Formats: sequence, structure tokens, C-alpha cells
Amino acid sequence: MRKSMLKPTLITTALLLASNFSFACDKPNTEKKYNYVSCLHEGLARVELNDKWGFVNKSGKEVIPLKYDVAGYFIAKNPAIVKLNDKWGFIDKTGKIVIPLKYADAQEFSELADITGIKLNDKWGFINKTGQVVIPFKYDDVGFFSEGLAKVGLNGKEGFIDTTGQVVIPLKYDFAYSFREGEGHAKVQLNDKYGFIDKTGKEILPVKYDEIEKFKFNKSLYKITLNDKFGFITKKGKIVTLPKYDSFVLADQWPPRRFLRVKANGKYGFINRKTGKEIAPIYDKAEAFRVNYAWVTLNGERFKIDKRGRQISKRIKVTK
Repeated sequence: MRKSMLKPTLITTALLLASNFSFACDKPNTEKKYNYVSCLHEGLARVELNDKWGFVNKSGKEVIPLKYDVAGYFIAKNPAIVKLNDKWGFIDKTGKIVIPLKYADAQEFSELADITGIKLNDKWGFINKTGQVVIPFKYDDVGFFSEGLAKVGLNGKEGFIDTTGQVVIPLKYDFAYSFREGEGHAKVQLNDKYGFIDKTGKEILPVKYDEIEKFKFNKSLYKITLNDKFGFITKKGKIVTLPKYDSFVLADQWPPRRFLRVKANGKYGFINRKTGKEIAPIYDKAEAFRVNYAWVTLNGERFKIDKRGRQISKRIKVTK
């Protein structure tokens, strides 16, 4: 298996940037056999051979020698991050070193800010694309800038600064996640509880939940958990359903599979995966939806309900 090229501090930024690209992958015409050849970005592709990294152009010609232990992408006209002999720096597309390889750790430049985090003598600060230090080396940990803010950590607590280095949200949380571009909130953790804050530091979802995570069946919703019960909120932190469910399963026999069957206190109901709207968990049994209806059982009677939870058939007495 090919070794992972990017260390953990770079992965988040790399994934964020990748989300802005087309899924099309234009690769160079390489006759030489490499262990790895990336897609072309700004006319160059990363290549690896014998654990060394360099760059080739579209025709496959090596334009930057394979001499680095790590090499990042050229993205949005930013210099590429490189590592050699445990030191990090940046190069331009000609291979010229534009920021010296003298740092203990570093993050890639992104499309979201003109500065990036970099580590020197066990402390993190921020530099611009010319290598000028714009925020001093004083933090134990930093994140990337998103929505104009970056998380920073010092003495076990985390908060947020702006691009001038001004502390905008005090360093009081045990852990803080970066702001999600376009959503306007960040997930924070304090005393093993989670919530959402906005860019002013105001709690838009109280820091009281046992977990908050993206809902895998609907990317516009988050799943919140409290005392082993779960519910759903919107991207803006608005409650869709309170934490009351014990479990869920997919509940459509055929595509587009819009419903989940949920269980709460021994009763069953449904949640529309697209809207988050609920058909209350009041039924003793609930079968999967068959296009436009589902069979449910309540108080010993079986009948059909539609997608809004309305009864649409006569009740049939269930016999044992």
C-alpha cells in the first residue's frame, strides 16, 4: 500500500481545497514509471519514486526534481508546501524555494486566506506568501482560516483569531473545530459536551450535547446526541427534532429511499431524510415505505399511511 503523503495537519486543508475542484482528473503523459502520479494542478503533477517527491508537467517532463520527502499541490497560484530532512518550506512552480525550509511543521496555503499556519521552536504562528511573519509564534496549535477566522490553541484551551491576529472568540474551549465555509458556525467542545457557536462567539446551539455529527443520509442536517437519544438540527443550529430516538434504519423498499424508520421508547415512526420532518413514533410496528405508503400497526390494527403520516386505508384487525 502506498504511504500517505500528507500528514494529519495538512489533510483537512487538502480535503477542503479538493472540494472546490472538478472530479475530472487530467494526468500527465509519463513514460517513466513512478510509484504515484497525481492529477495535474496548474499544469504540474506530483510524482513519487523511492519515497521522494517532485513534479512533472503535462508532457511528463520532470520540472522539479524528485528530492523532497513530502510535496503538496500547486493550488490557486499559491506556492507548494515541501518537506526535506524534517524541515518544511514552500517552492514556486519553477522549483525555486520561496519560503525557506526551516520550519518544524506547516500547513498548506488555501484559497480562503493569504496566510497560513507554520511552526517554529514548538510554537505556531502565521506567515504570508512571501514568508513574512504576520502573526507571532505563540500558539500551541492552529487551524486553517475559514470564514475569516482560524482556531488557535494555548495552554490547553482553544478559541479563534482573525487574519490580523486579534482574538475574536476567547480561548476557553477544550477543543474547537474550524468554521465551515458557507455555514457560519463552528463546533466546540467544553467539559465533554458539544455545541455550535457563530463568528461572534455566541452559542447558537447550547454546549450540552454528547455528540454532534454530520448526518450521513442528509448533508444539510446534523445528528445530535444527548443521554443516548438522538435528534436532528439544521446547518444553522435550528432544532428539527429533539433528541428522543433510540435507533433508525433505512425504510424504503425502492429508490429514492427518502425515509428512515425511527424507534423511540419502543414505538416506531419515520423521518423524511430530505426535509427532516417527522411522522411521530407512535406505532407498535412500522414497515418500509412502498413508494407512496407504508403499513403500520397501532393498538392491534394494521393500516396504511402516506408520506405525511395520514391514514389512507381502512383499519384491519390483527389476528394472532
